[in-house]
Amino acid sequence: MSHSTLNSTLVATDAEKAGRWSGRNTDKDRLRAEVWQELEDSGQNIGPVWSRISNWVGAENAAKRLSELDVWRQAMVVKCNPDPPQIAVRLRALYDGKTVLMPVPEFSTGELPWAKLDPAVLESKGVQFEMAATSAGAVQVGEKLSFEDLPALDICVCGCVAVTRAGGRTGKGGGFADLELGLFRDLGKITDRTPIVTTVHSSMVVEDDRLPIMAHDSLLDWIVTENEVIEVRHQRQQPDGVYWDLVHPDQLRDIWFLPALKEKILAGKGK
Repeated sequence: MSHSTLNSTLVATDAEKAGRWSGRNTDKDRLRAEVWQELEDSGQNIGPVWSRISNWVGAENAAKRLSELDVWRQAMVVKCNPDPPQIAVRLRALYDGKTVLMPVPEFSTGELPWAKLDPAVLESKGVQFEMAATSAGAVQVGEKLSFEDLPALDICVCGCVAVTRAGGRTGKGGGFADLELGLFRDLGKITDRTPIVTTVHSSMVVEDDRLPIMAHDSLLDWIVTENEVIEVRHQRQQPDGVYWDLVHPDQLRDIWFLPALKEKILAGKGK
């Protein structure tokens, strides 16, 4: 079945188009809707588009371009988001002998929030990398870890709906990427030198003024599309941790481990 035939059977409802997290930032809501609509209209989507990190034609090409960068070759521990367009990134990491750390989607279950995929361990157990690289497969076969138990990360791959050449980004609106990057910094898992990268469809690269960069926003260092590699040379420092006053109440309510982790981090800072 062709992509166009598959996608023609997927009709989003108005509620799905609005997005699960709509209303937090109307400008970003509007931008995400434009990007999703363009991806759908162009037929470059693979599967559902709305209210998610959508999959797209060319994701494997972008993953290959990423794998050719020195920041990738030098990395042994790769954090990667769990979304479909980054399956190819996780698969390349495993075949390149790298340890993959993937968050349990949306941190919404009661189990430990991270799945660790060690390619040597997977091979010893006869686990196919193609299965382990899927979100469900990683959750099934990966070793579960807490934020505190994560090793230092050599590179962070984020899922994005829209990005700018200045390093601005937005995801699906749930705030998970900015939250986890802030937690990584608070816990000493990354530094200002840790590359933050993404793979996106070329249509997701928008003008800089569409995504104003705020003090609490983490900036991308590299943007890789199916057509090009963009190295971002931003001048400002990354945030130094979580901006707790900007964490949404539903995140503290729904992410089961977050209140205790917040208390631990703030206690360590003497707050």
